Amino acid sequence: MLLSASRSGAAPAGPGGPTALAPGGDGDRRGGGFDTSRFGLLAFLGTVSMLFIGFTSALMLRRTSPDWQPLQAPALLWLNTAVLALSSLALERSRRQLRRAELPGARLAVLAAAGLGLLFVLGQLQLWRGLTAQGVYLASNPASSFFYMLTGVHLVHLAGGLVWLAAVLGRVRGFQALGASHSMGLLALYWHFLGGLWLYLLVVLFVI
Repeated sequence: MLLSASRSGAAPAGPGGPTALAPGGDGDRRGGGFDTSRFGLLAFLGTVSMLFIGFTSALMLRRTSPDWQPLQAPALLWLNTAVLALSSLALERSRRQLRRAELPGARLAVLAAAGLGLLFVLGQLQLWRGLTAQGVYLASNPASSFFYMLTGVHLVHLAGGLVWLAAVLGRVRGFQALGASHSMGLLALYWHFLGGLWLYLLVVLFVI
């Protein structure tokens, strides 16, 4: 029986069962073929990038108008940015631990990423509430309109990432390591993209 297993190239199942990942193994390549899910995600991210490039072009043109009143960056904005960065780091840690089949640590890290992501959403809602309390509304001036629109569209995409994160967390809690590792790799790519996009928006809105 061992001889036939060695000839077929299949390794005997370890103590973790058929869903356990070998340390250092790559659970994202199940078969080595074309990864259609990754290609689809990259295509979607390309579409999102074009959307925000279009928003940026419109902002640059509108900024030259005499009614443009620059918006001061609220202090809470930088705290929210730090929270989002920590969430991205936690998700990356979870992805690496999952690839090494360190499931307890991976679960804790993905929970931390989810909690920080939710905290970012709540922080943005609080930031908008603070602006409206100061009399800065969507239609107050072109600068505030672009701020609400750009940060709002970003928040919608991040909320979708939180739903995806909850689904991946369910797979990690169910010890479905192989499937969770592949999903986690895609989710990490999406989440890091949103983090980079957020930094890009801050530069566009408050730096250049």
